[in-house]
Amino acid sequence: MGTLVVFIIVLGILVFVHEFGHFLAARKSGMKVYEFALGFPPLLIGFYKDPKSGKIVWVKRGSKSKDKLAKVGGGEAFEEEYPATLYSLNLLPLGGYCKIKGENGELESEPDSFGYQKTWKKLVVLVAGVTMNFIFAAVVLGIGFMIGLPMDISDGIPKGAELVGEQHVVIQQVEKDSAAEHAGLKMGDKILSMDGTEASSIKNVIEYVNTKGEQDIDLVYNRAGEVKKLTVKPQIVGETTEPHLGVYLADAAMVRFPWYISVYKGFWAAALGFINILIGFFFLLKGIITGQGLLFDVSGPVGIAVLVGESAKLGINYLLNITAMISLSLAVINILPIPALDGGRALFVVIEKVSGRPVPMKYEQLAHTIGFVLLMILIVVVSARDIIGLF
Repeated sequence: MGTLVVFIIVLGILVFVHEFGHFLAARKSGMKVYEFALGFPPLLIGFYKDPKSGKIVWVKRGSKSKDKLAKVGGGEAFEEEYPATLYSLNLLPLGGYCKIKGENGELESEPDSFGYQKTWKKLVVLVAGVTMNFIFAAVVLGIGFMIGLPMDISDGIPKGAELVGEQHVVIQQVEKDSAAEHAGLKMGDKILSMDGTEASSIKNVIEYVNTKGEQDIDLVYNRAGEVKKLTVKPQIVGETTEPHLGVYLADAAMVRFPWYISVYKGFWAAALGFINILIGFFFLLKGIITGQGLLFDVSGPVGIAVLVGESAKLGINYLLNITAMISLSLAVINILPIPALDGGRALFVVIEKVSGRPVPMKYEQLAHTIGFVLLMILIVVVSARDIIGLF
């Protein structure tokens, strides 16, 4: 239950940040925003500021105006029902939206609609959510660097940094069909000792494994704050000549920086993270398109929820780190030129500018619908794998 609560809170913050980017850019560009919502309908509660009286007007679930809105479907009817932006909280917490006047190309003759605006203003609004997710990740990482974030210090402690606590040997990756995978080791596990000998560094672990050869090792490790034990037998796999566990290791520790370095570090780490995630998605989509399938494990909402929950158990430092990475992942996903996403909508705006005429709305809407359905299928498949993995 605690994992679900933390996940909903983190997701809610990230969705708010993303949609607030669209909202702010639209308002600054002179566009009218019909609704700024957290969660998907049905409505729980909302409010707007009456432009005539200046008073806050509350809208609750089951109100006549909301029921009528659902039947009419927005557009001009929305403007009649709510004379100002409706700020709403909806029942389904996994998402949110910012409904902008004329966002689908309609009402293009009205100056306060999305369709009326110049190309550059449309693009600014469409990429504003991604931009806010990136800035948010950079700020979160900056705060993390001030109080301490887990880092790979295999090549030494970064200049100007100081350690917070002890360093650990952490598993970064587990090879498929390796001795480590068969024994049950996973990415993120901290190796504490082998046959009672402390695992103080990567060098120490490698040397010990080499001396054991193909003999059993009683290994003690820490997973998400819980100390566990298992027996693993190093083995020779493929072209290797020496028995090994089949893991990639890192000397990791909690590292912090002075505030003036943390700010720079936060934005630099966010930029590197964005690029790495973008490259990862490129190979992921390439594998799907070429029929190679998923070239590496990806997580859906269920897997991410579990990951957020485990990070929260480890402490605020780990939770900040994973929150920033999820924010960057949302930024990358949304900027991809895939219909139904911000990047896909931006692509149609660019096509309209280059060709000198808009893509017929029925074709654009069809593309967005197909893109949305394919994304939902991918999410369902990945989520099913996540659920199976839990058992």
